[in-house]
Amino acid sequence: MQVTDLLKKDVMLLDLKATTKEAAIDEMIANLYKYRIISEKESFKAAILAREEQSSTGLGDGIAMPHAKMAAVKEPTVLFAKSKDGIDYDSLDGQPAHLFFMIAVPEGGNDTHLQTIAALSRLLMEPDFVNKLKNASTPDEVEALFVESTKEEEAQEETNQAAESGAEATDEKPFVVAVTACPTGIAHTYMAEDALKKKAKKMNVDIKVETNGSDGTKNHLTDDEIKRASGVIVAASKKVEMARFDGKHVIERPVVDGIKKAEELITKAVNQDAPVYHNSGEKSGDDGEYEKQSAWGKIYKDLMNGISHMLPFVIGGGILMAVSFLFESFLGSESEVFLFFNTIGDTAFSFLIPILAGYIAMSIGDRPALMPGIVAGLMADSSGAGFIGGLIGGFVAGYLIILIKHLLRNLPQSLASLKPILLYPVLGLLVTGTAMYFVIGPVFSTLNNYILDFLEGLGTGNIVLLGILLGGMMAIDMGGPFNKAAYTFSIGIFNDTGDGAFMAAAMIGGMVPPLAIALASTIFKNKFTADERKSGTANYIMGISFVTEGAIPFAAADPLRVITSSVIGSAIAGGLTQFFHSTIPAPHGGIFVVFLGHAWWFFLLSLIIGTVISALILGIWRKPVSQ
Repeated sequence: MQVTDLLKKDVMLLDLKATTKEAAIDEMIANLYKYRIISEKESFKAAILAREEQSSTGLGDGIAMPHAKMAAVKEPTVLFAKSKDGIDYDSLDGQPAHLFFMIAVPEGGNDTHLQTIAALSRLLMEPDFVNKLKNASTPDEVEALFVESTKEEEAQEETNQAAESGAEATDEKPFVVAVTACPTGIAHTYMAEDALKKKAKKMNVDIKVETNGSDGTKNHLTDDEIKRASGVIVAASKKVEMARFDGKHVIERPVVDGIKKAEELITKAVNQDAPVYHNSGEKSGDDGEYEKQSAWGKIYKDLMNGISHMLPFVIGGGILMAVSFLFESFLGSESEVFLFFNTIGDTAFSFLIPILAGYIAMSIGDRPALMPGIVAGLMADSSGAGFIGGLIGGFVAGYLIILIKHLLRNLPQSLASLKPILLYPVLGLLVTGTAMYFVIGPVFSTLNNYILDFLEGLGTGNIVLLGILLGGMMAIDMGGPFNKAAYTFSIGIFNDTGDGAFMAAAMIGGMVPPLAIALASTIFKNKFTADERKSGTANYIMGISFVTEGAIPFAAADPLRVITSSVIGSAIAGGLTQFFHSTIPAPHGGIFVVFLGHAWWFFLLSLIIGTVISALILGIWRKPVSQ
């Protein structure tokens, strides 16, 4: 696949009309949708904005590369756009962006298109090529530039390979290794790789760069290469395998620094001007230039790692269990069909706490913590410590592994190979199991029983208040910490008791925002643009499917009105589910599992009431589009 196969001429926008960052994103997405590259605009925009929140894709030098990888993309495409006057895109150098490459990559499939995007990213590192691109005025000129430059790049690569194969190995030049990775692994990963390689060549430094892209790990660093290297550069904005760098001078920076500050990073690596990395979660020194993460930020990251790995079990197992209840209502509890679906769903559900605990532990203590964390979760489940005990067990397992690594850091080199295959598994399991058996299990089993007794003893008024709280939290940040806290609490109660009452409050709280936006855009047409009304229609589908994220683009554009109205409607709906004693027998599925719950008609009534109230508040509050 050639670069020009992804850069389709008919999709290009050589006269971008937008004057703001979000308007530019909207204009490019609209063109992708127009030419049926994507099947749905709002979810794709949400993915683009989510990537922008991690770090701006405005690379500087007038270039921006917004990108997303998701199921809504029908075929891999790079939309090229130009802005004559430039747009403030929050670029790294603070300068306006003139050239835009919006990259749309489908989920799954082969990695051919990813390799092509990598080649595109490398071309954009050439200043002469970028200047020619700025002066191109037609799609044909743009295509010709890429064809010519691709041929030159391939010829240069062949020359380099021939030179390398004919060169004798030498220890005269400094040698460093690097790892590059960005959250999506699409463009920045390869741009950083290319920038480091080119700068190292100019500095007469040998370098090997490992890329952690969407197509997997390429040019994997060997133990010998790491051992020989003067220093290690980790230019990454996501988690990479760090244990292998134990004892080396490691420079950790965001992936954009690999692009913009390649010379600085290589210089530091050659001079060993960086802390020595110890595989205990700590460093021997402190570089004030590094971005520091708050204690809460680390806890939240670890918790989200557990929840994100648990969710497939929640959704898959929960929905199959709900389907089994449907067959049970018609065929009875002895039906083979009911037992078939229920067994599969229940088996998946039995992994919830072990997977949650295991991946929390792994986020803290890397791979050696995975097994002790999973065992901690299983012990919490079997001892009655439940969801809370498993969650705490995951954190304890992770930090115990860090402690073990720290205590074993001075082992003789001859015994170092025993750490991952013997010492970490045995000691990690022993200390974690001891903590779970004698402390965490008994303590949190008692606490869990107390919480369940407390919830069972709540009067109707208090339960309604809890429903209001859960519903409102689901709408505050639509997938953020408040949303995840409410959802996790509801799943925990559901998993421990099988009672779907609080699951009803959480689910309805997540359904109201997109439905309210859809309804408001239908009733108050003069308050929404044509594109917003089209996106609003898609929110009907996302709302009934319990996909709260459909509301995120609207909330990002008008946070005060959208979030306030959503929280009010969701809180009212959540409280009503508890007042009417509605329950949901699955932790996901939206309207498709509602009819299997208790008092489902009242759930639908609560959903309608919350949606209408939220839609009216939003529609009345917003100003007409002309204003």
